[in-house]
Amino acid sequence: MTVVHIVLFKFRPEVTAEHKQTFVTELKTLKNLPCVKNGRLIVGGPSITDPIEKSKGFEIALVSYHENRQALAEYQASDEHHRVTSTYMFPYKEDLVRFDFEVDPEDEELCSFPRIGKLG
Repeated sequence: MTVVHIVLFKFRPEVTAEHKQTFVTELKTLKNLPCVKNGRLIVGGPSITDPIEKSKGFEIALVSYHENRQALAEYQASDEHHRVTSTYMFPYKEDLVRFDFEVDPEDEELCSFPRIGKLG
């Protein structure tokens, strides 16, 4: 059963746009981990929510797909995930929200993605 992993990131005010872009670039490398289902990991931002206040200051979002809970746990425990978050996020974050859920069986076909070209 596919697990969808969503994270919203909010940085402290003094964090530069350059650092945020480096963080986005580094996050995108995580799509190459074998525990990410078919390389499906998307990073986006800034928010285009209207009105912007509804975004509550969150600036970057990550959505990734994993085959099951075990694959999500492998992703979270991976050396690469630890490197990216401990180097580029935790020392600079103001807040983050994480939300994970299992896809309902009747929606599982929506998560059957073919592997796309070269990742990274």
